[in-house]
Amino acid sequence: MQLAYYPGCTLKTKARNLEDPAVASLEALGFRLDEIDRWNCCGAVYSLADDDLIHQVAPVRNLIRVREQGNDRVVTLCSFCLNSLKRANLLMKGDAGKRDTLNRFMDEEPDYSGEVKVLHLLEVLRDDIGWEALAGKVKKPLRGLKLAPYYGCTLLRPREVAIDDVENPTVLQQFVGALGATPVDFPESTRCCGSYQVVSNPGDIPGYARDILRSAASQGAEGLVLTCPLCDYDLGKGQEELVKKEGFGGMPLFYFTQLLALALGLDPGVSHFELNYGSPEAFLRERGLLS
Repeated sequence: MQLAYYPGCTLKTKARNLEDPAVASLEALGFRLDEIDRWNCCGAVYSLADDDLIHQVAPVRNLIRVREQGNDRVVTLCSFCLNSLKRANLLMKGDAGKRDTLNRFMDEEPDYSGEVKVLHLLEVLRDDIGWEALAGKVKKPLRGLKLAPYYGCTLLRPREVAIDDVENPTVLQQFVGALGATPVDFPESTRCCGSYQVVSNPGDIPGYARDILRSAASQGAEGLVLTCPLCDYDLGKGQEELVKKEGFGGMPLFYFTQLLALALGLDPGVSHFELNYGSPEAFLRERGLLS
């Protein structure tokens, strides 16, 4: 089965350890991620200025590309890409005036009215495959691992684009459980990592990381499960400062796709664990999950 796929910029550069295991894992599950042609940056952050319509051109053009290829669904891996595309899609579907303005501005593109459904890969795993079926495909259960699902902001905010219950999300917990690991709930699982404050106020990032990582560790977590390259960067950089200045013991950070590939028994090289904060190969070897 083919799924139209929007990768976004970071997955082609700094986050190959998010994309490559996803592509390989979906193939092992009988799906093919079909990268859309001529995609461009999603815009990175959805503009909150009501009159900033030019900011919506980038995500809308990607949605037009999906429709041009004959698809009515598109899958993303990056939660920021999901958020930008999904909110732009809702704008085109629900605001006739702004839709008309954008379509007239993009006069060389076919008109678009919000026909494409934007999905995160976790939704495909949950709704198209199912947790029970996924668990049946696991060849190397992640037994013994205590992993804390970290949602961050953009999977769940705002409510109209959330992939799960905003107040009590469970999709990552169910995913971790299907792989054989033990999901660990912790109070800061939906707290912002600091986002792009890392650019304007980098000194604030260790504080965000401290609250999130210490909260997870206090509940017995041995590692954090992520979906977002920016969360990975902020929590990794913040953790470096905590280890250096506060003696924090360190906590491995994993993309959910890396854990999926590992549990499916795929070649560990596809997951690029060497790109993760702290290179968690030793941690995985101790648990008998890497030879």
